[in-house]
Order: sequence, then C-alpha cells, then structure tokens
Amino acid sequence: MRVVTHPPQGWPCLVLNADFQPLSYYPLSLWPWQEAVKAVFLQRVQIVQEYDHKIHSPSFEMNLPSVIALKDFIPQDRPPAFTRFNVFLRDSFACVYCGDSDDLTFDHVVPRRQGGRTTWANIVAACAPCNLKKGGRTPREAHMSLNRKPDRPSMHQLQAQGRKFPPNHLHESWMDYLYWDVELQP
Repeated sequence: MRVVTHPPQGWPCLVLNADFQPLSYYPLSLWPWQEAVKAVFLQRVQIVQEYDHKIHSPSFEMNLPSVIALKDFIPQDRPPAFTRFNVFLRDSFACVYCGDSDDLTFDHVVPRRQGGRTTWANIVAACAPCNLKKGGRTPREAHMSLNRKPDRPSMHQLQAQGRKFPPNHLHESWMDYLYWDVELQP
C-alpha cells in the first residue's frame, strides 16, 4: 500500500460516519465524486477535506470533496450479513485448515449430508484442495484441524479484520481518518 499526493483516478471521496470513523474499511467506504457532490447539495454530509480540483457550472464553482462526514450517525452495531465475502474476511482470506489463500471456497464444517447448516457457526473458508480432501466428512473424521472456530462476527470484528487489508492506494487527505501504518509516496 502507498499513500499518494495526487488524487486517485476518478476523484473518489472517503465517506465517514458522523463520528468521523470510516463507514467501512474493507472495502474502504468511498463514493464517486458525483455522489459526494450530490450529498453536499442535499445537505446530508459535511465536507471535511477537499482536493485542489474545481468543478464548474455556469453559476457555481467548488473544490471536489476528498473526505466527507455524514450528518446523521449510522449505527454500526447491526449484525453483519452472511455473505461469501464476509466469511472470507472473517477468516482473513485464508483456508482455516492450511492457511493458503488461493482458490478459496466455502466449507461446511459439519457436512450438509450430516445435518450441517449454512450458518456462520458451520461455514469456513477453505482452499479447494483442503475442501476436496475433507469431502463429506467432519474435520475430525478427515484428520484435519481448524485454525479457528467458526462464529458469527460482530460488525466491529469485521471492521478490525478489514484494517488488515489496506487498499493499494490511499490519498494523503484521507490519512487522518484511517488507521494504517504507511509511508507517504509521491
């Protein structure tokens, strides 16, 4: 990851909650500049930082926002959705059996044929070779061990996981609101 001084392609805008925390770390809560400008005009956000680039209309001119904060707080304590992406994020995008990050799949810890359900507590990320090796057996039956017990994460736990995977490029104006150790690069 690197921090750039020139605006990222497309002039994206970092979106913060009303408490000045990003709505999401992974993926990073970014809006296209058009959505950010629309939200400014609808008075749903306040501009926190701006790019040194102006947009114009016949009667108006403004700098593009680089960081905005919502005026109304959106609670982040709701349970996260059960999705493939969120399961992979919970498991750090790595197989819970061998730690490999290539060719990830879902694995039912207790196989469906043995009554296992598709829930947070029974689904893990597994690489295709481990999933194939385990087959329709439990980890114990397949002589495989889980690196972590599957559970339903909180939104805060997923956000903490997301901080482990910073994007490739961050704009310098965003850095006061993000919590990654990075070095500034031109």
